[in-house]
Amino acid sequence: MTFWQALILGIIQGLTEFLPISSTAHMTLVGRLMGAMDKLNSEQWTAFMAVIQLGTLLAVLVYFAPDLLNITKEFIVGNLSYLRGRDMVLSPYARLGWYIIVGSIPIVACGLLFKKIISGDSTKNLYVISISLIIWAIFLSLAEIHGRRIRTIEQLTIFDAIFVGIAQAFALIPGSSRSGTTITAGLFVGLTRESAAKFSFLLSIPSIFGAGVYELYKYRHEIIGQLNFPVIVATIVAAIVGYISIELLIRYLQTNTTYVFVGYRIILGVIILALVLTKIVNA
Repeated sequence: MTFWQALILGIIQGLTEFLPISSTAHMTLVGRLMGAMDKLNSEQWTAFMAVIQLGTLLAVLVYFAPDLLNITKEFIVGNLSYLRGRDMVLSPYARLGWYIIVGSIPIVACGLLFKKIISGDSTKNLYVISISLIIWAIFLSLAEIHGRRIRTIEQLTIFDAIFVGIAQAFALIPGSSRSGTTITAGLFVGLTRESAAKFSFLLSIPSIFGAGVYELYKYRHEIIGQLNFPVIVATIVAAIVGYISIELLIRYLQTNTTYVFVGYRIILGVIILALVLTKIVNA
């Protein structure tokens, strides 16, 4: 993998990780078109993608630093008070901490159960990616139509967190998009678009961190020996672009619908399917 390939892939990762359009779809398609995947087996490519996601994790941590500090502080204080027998109602930030934990359980469980499939060739299949892009575009459009969009993130319930968490587990299917599945679920439970996106980003922290650290450790020798410099370049670029993407998406969703992403997903899904059927790229 060359410097320019790593640079382009870092930009794509940063742009698509937080937009509901599937970073896996874009990374796999562009990686194949550029030949960046030619010298990597499926495990190495999975490791590369998981590690540069740590760059987008850094973007989330920096952007939501004030919220994360409040969540951590009030989660600790509130739960310690409860353990000491004090009759204390958890604050919204403390409850949000529990919702992030509970909402992360489904994807962690599925990741452990299906880890061999996730790192295998089937999860890079462009047929699967194109179909997932289109199916979740339909779900997102239905969420726009039927979602009430009247509740804020402070009004989340434990059941909402579980529902969004289950939706996040579907992001293990390539082409679904982590932010796409969770924002869709957030709209279905009545969150505003901005609140659905915010909870989606906060919920992504444990799963991105876990996947990145696991893959980094598992393939540490391959990454250090073969992908060290490209990984550093792509990760730094992904962090910078990812931060900008979060800011732009939240601002956009304050006054706009998600239909532009619905249309984009369908168009991209059809294009990928056409490229595979015409054998321009391999499935």
